[in-house]
Amino acid sequence: MGNKLSGKDLIKLGFPKNNAINIALGQINRYRKKEKKESILTEAKQVLLYPEKFKGDGTWGKVAEGLVNPVQVKFNQLKTTRAPFSIFGENEIDEQAKFQLYDALKLPISVKGALMPDAHSGYGLPIGGVLATDNAVIPYGVGVDIGCRMSLSIFDLPASFLKGKDHQLQAILKDNTKFGMSETHKIKADHEVFYRDEFKTIPVVKQLLDKAYKQLGSSGGGNHFVEFGIVKLDNPLPEWKLEAKEYVAVLSHSGSRGLGANIAKHYTYLASKQCPLPKNVQHLAWLDLNTHDGQEYWLAMNLAGDYAKACHEDIHRRLAKALGKRIVVTIENHHNFAWKEMVDGKECIVHRKGATPAAKGQLGIIPGSMTAPGFIVMGKGNEESLQSASHGAGRLFSRAKCKATFTQSQIKKVLADNDVSLIGGNIDEAPMAYKNIHTVMNLQTELVDVLGTFTPKIVRMDR
Repeated sequence: MGNKLSGKDLIKLGFPKNNAINIALGQINRYRKKEKKESILTEAKQVLLYPEKFKGDGTWGKVAEGLVNPVQVKFNQLKTTRAPFSIFGENEIDEQAKFQLYDALKLPISVKGALMPDAHSGYGLPIGGVLATDNAVIPYGVGVDIGCRMSLSIFDLPASFLKGKDHQLQAILKDNTKFGMSETHKIKADHEVFYRDEFKTIPVVKQLLDKAYKQLGSSGGGNHFVEFGIVKLDNPLPEWKLEAKEYVAVLSHSGSRGLGANIAKHYTYLASKQCPLPKNVQHLAWLDLNTHDGQEYWLAMNLAGDYAKACHEDIHRRLAKALGKRIVVTIENHHNFAWKEMVDGKECIVHRKGATPAAKGQLGIIPGSMTAPGFIVMGKGNEESLQSASHGAGRLFSRAKCKATFTQSQIKKVLADNDVSLIGGNIDEAPMAYKNIHTVMNLQTELVDVLGTFTPKIVRMDR
């Protein structure tokens, strides 16, 4: 009897010769490889005898499901007709993004869709795509950076506070923010999110606890940023005791770091194995929420979203402490996530991949570029957009096209013209890479009301 468990060992125990064996081996060899074979086989025998008891278990849940109610793996053809949809700002959106939405609307699970005016093509769903599905979640419909979000904190400080403090505020950003794969804070912070059950019960998540702890309060590469700027409120906001004037604020944009990326990778793989689709839509493989994997992904996705929120809380706490000032209010929202929401009287899973939730009365922040204003908004609850709005200005130039088109000296000139200081940042995030935010906002007046603006002044990004 060798040390490594094999399919023959499980068949000897009485496991059926079906996919349940492969599933069992995959789970055990991944998560229990250091344990003795005898103890695993003893446990496996219990699973075989009493599979109902092991439903929902981190290691054995999927095996138990395979014994009681095996997931049927069948090729899914697309429907010949699309689910209903709306496009906002059609003339500003590239054709490929539209075609990606059209394909998604033909999935057997699709109920309704929408495209926001900042939309551009992505993997699976287009960026700026919103899709409601029937009891199914598409990992690539959420995106790799689960819970990527905006967070705006306003200080009770007049805008004039920033004058003459450029070097001081740059130093605060350099000392208190971390970016990319390798930078982490020397003094780590604790957070209640680390004590969640998902870190104990879901094997793939359990393995990511150390990484999540190390990366708390850090930001990713690409278009993620932390910046000081000026908030201008159009009207007084009595609930926050803020008058209609200009204030110092911090805006951050990032997501769930390595935790979210690894969760996305793991469940995208599982979805692709269980939900074969035509090649042009294979990134849209889904997990049924009545299955073990579907329920587990839902828990892991929500954990990643809460972790992303925790990262922003830590960033803003560190900056407030360095400033020696108190935050008056924080406005924040996810834009890579899935929610259970009512759509035309039916509960659906609403995926927003690069789209801001905009239910009636819901606050959000829609950024421009590093030289263009962002907008504090309140949702109007428009049913046609699935109660969503854009998540920013949207890209006009791909990253590759930016590198071929723009130079560092051009970027420096645009920054100087707009009185913006930049720490880090690459050519592929040039301000010119983005659509005109004013055009985008004008195309979504049916979706949100504007309460105020945020103008960036000192921006930090990954190098």
